[in-house]
Amino acid sequence: MRIKHCHYLPLYLALLGAAGTLGVPLPVEAVELMKWERIPLQVSLTVGQERIVFVNKNVRVGFPPELNGKLRVQSTGGAVYLQASSAFATTRLQLQDVENGELILLDITALEGKQVREPVSLVYQGEVSSAAASNKTSVSRDETATSRSKTSSKERASRITTPLPIALTRYAAQSLYAPLRTLEPLPGVHAHFRTACHQTLPHCCPLNRSRYVLWPHGECRGTTWSP
Repeated sequence: MRIKHCHYLPLYLALLGAAGTLGVPLPVEAVELMKWERIPLQVSLTVGQERIVFVNKNVRVGFPPELNGKLRVQSTGGAVYLQASSAFATTRLQLQDVENGELILLDITALEGKQVREPVSLVYQGEVSSAAASNKTSVSRDETATSRSKTSSKERASRITTPLPIALTRYAAQSLYAPLRTLEPLPGVHAHFRTACHQTLPHCCPLNRSRYVLWPHGECRGTTWSP
């Protein structure tokens, strides 16, 4: 048995490479995607044909006794294998997650015929679109929004490289003593010029009336006084 296997394997690989070189399209098995949203999923079977449901979770399968002898069920590695031996009306199957006990409901129907039905893959978030056997789905709107928010957060974090108190102090000093052409703008900061009597200064610093400038930014505020 091992000698035969080793003998035919190089031939198979050679034919596979030749098909790729000549541009011969190889058959790709499609996968029907179904999104679980707590609504029973409709799964149709063709009598005599096995259909695979990729649950992507370890589950236990429960079905009513009237399907005994009509339906063969096997479950392993997050996949459920269903094969009907005779036609039957729509019947509900329960797939129970082994880890958390969550139920996934399938309404299966077995029909006579020769229609070949592709495997089913369950998805739990995002948009459902057609996919090949690689089992890739389109990017969901939620994931896209989340990635955008993360990106914007990273961009905002990268922009704020100097602590706000230091940046505000530097901006105030440049506003008072540096030429205006060298003043670097600080978003959200505007100067306010006022004249008032400040009553909270210590008694050791007598000051009747003063002209002061405010540079507020959020909870921080830069202030300078002049007599």
